[in-house]
Amino acid sequence: MRWQKKVVCATNATRGTVLGQRVRVAETGMTRIVGLLGERELQRGDGLLIVTSQGVHTLGMLFPIDIAVLDHYWRVIAVRRDMRPFRMTRVFWKAAGVLELPSGMLESTSTLVGDSIEFARVEAATQ
Repeated sequence: MRWQKKVVCATNATRGTVLGQRVRVAETGMTRIVGLLGERELQRGDGLLIVTSQGVHTLGMLFPIDIAVLDHYWRVIAVRRDMRPFRMTRVFWKAAGVLELPSGMLESTSTLVGDSIEFARVEAATQ
């Protein structure tokens, strides 16, 4: 089940690469708690932006993910590639959000610490 209804396109403005065309936004207590739990995979082009978040875990997840930790200006302040299930990040005190992407996406888009990420609202597809 997809609890998040708001969808954005995430672009690495520094590199000119698209991170995800269908990135759901978790911005309420319930959507942040649920996150990607219950999903079997994260398709290329999909993702989850968790705001406000200073760290994430993959407890109960079935697949690895890439994460980019973002500050209030949507600059990448930390990355974690191929974060396996049942792991946790440390707390990033200066973080405003965490972008969760399919494993391999950060490498394929050359996304690094210091890059600027832009988000543009898109209409959610009907399911």
